[in-house]
Amino acid sequence: MGHQESYRHNEAYAEFLANWDAYFYAKYADTLKPPRPGARVLDVGCGAGQVVGRLRQAGFEACGVDVSEPNIARARKFSERCQMYDGRHLPFPDAHFASVGALNVLEHVEEPEAFVKELVRVAEPGGRVVISSPNFLRVLGFRDYHPKMRGLANKWANLWRLLEKRRQMRQTPDAVRFDRMTPIVKEPFTPDDDAIVATNALEIRFFLECAGCVVESTACTDRYVAGLVDFLLNLGPWRYGMFNAFVRARRRD
Repeated sequence: MGHQESYRHNEAYAEFLANWDAYFYAKYADTLKPPRPGARVLDVGCGAGQVVGRLRQAGFEACGVDVSEPNIARARKFSERCQMYDGRHLPFPDAHFASVGALNVLEHVEEPEAFVKELVRVAEPGGRVVISSPNFLRVLGFRDYHPKMRGLANKWANLWRLLEKRRQMRQTPDAVRFDRMTPIVKEPFTPDDDAIVATNALEIRFFLECAGCVVESTACTDRYVAGLVDFLLNLGPWRYGMFNAFVRARRRD
């Protein structure tokens, strides 16, 4: 059974997502809003449907897809436009949505490079693509919930890995791939520990650009924080080594 298939009947994960406070997804959902009123928006890995519900309340034609049956059962309380999919091919035509996004999904997919391309495929020219994931290659930070983020030794190794990847992007871009990780499966279920991809903003940005996007912003803050704090955290290149990976891009016309 593939990693994504393990979510198909995972009631514990669905219950966790259903209890999300708006604080966790508000910035992502608001960034996903396209400038055109009433436009079509897609949330990939829609979970229990809160983002779709928020977008619908704002007047957009919001859709969602997920690999989990319990998630979709909850999401359909927000919208009948939420449906199951296979985790690989989005069941929509090319250039169908004004905005497409994925929140805390990329780190769980088996083919992350192809997943980014698929997000871009269904975005219309000039459309928005938003990806938010944990930064597993953290160099700075605290409250490090995953073993790959913890401790000075790991942070030092992460710094060198980021620098190595940056060199690779310049010298041999065709060889760049996200690092894979062994999932940590616990009882009771703990989200994010079971991630299989070491997501980070540097590579998310790279693969969006390779897929035909112009990256408009890259941040280490995936939630709303005080304006000055947000500005300082994301002012310089240190944002690639902190907290989260929150990337907004536009598909080229």
